[in-house]
Amino acid sequence: MEKKRNIMDDKAVGRAIARISYEIIERNKGVNGLCIIGIISRGAPIGRRIAGKISELENAAVPFGTLDITPYRDDGCICEEDGTEIGFSVRDKNVVLVDDVIFTGRSARAAIDAVIRRGRPRSVQLAVLVDRGHRELPIRPDYVGKNLPTSHSEEVRVSVTELDGTDCVEIFG
Repeated sequence: MEKKRNIMDDKAVGRAIARISYEIIERNKGVNGLCIIGIISRGAPIGRRIAGKISELENAAVPFGTLDITPYRDDGCICEEDGTEIGFSVRDKNVVLVDDVIFTGRSARAAIDAVIRRGRPRSVQLAVLVDRGHRELPIRPDYVGKNLPTSHSEEVRVSVTELDGTDCVEIFG
């Protein structure tokens, strides 16, 4: 696939993460009972940044974990390994799941299933850097960095410094 265009550069990604962080604090009236869980792979570094920004703004630590949704997917993927690292209880917490892109909603559904298997949270909220539309399930993110209408044939790629050496969002097609 050839690259069509850059959608967000590193500054735009940083602004989106900051805006999402402020919105999470506002909606949850602070950080009491709040935890952030990043979906592996690119949702994890984005979630870690959001948790860090919220902690910095509120001067209070926000629990952060990573979630491997592979065992919960509905596409027949069989996986014995689970790379999840959640060192706290989600029971009665406001859990904010973080992913890079929401497309069909199936990854978000798998993440919700995975969280609920670990305990009953007070609420589950969803934050995404990019919402590209085309939902197959009735799932809508609570926090969105950028709405990006796409065609089914296009591919949205999010790069993060921690994994790719740079922060950007690009469309290929």
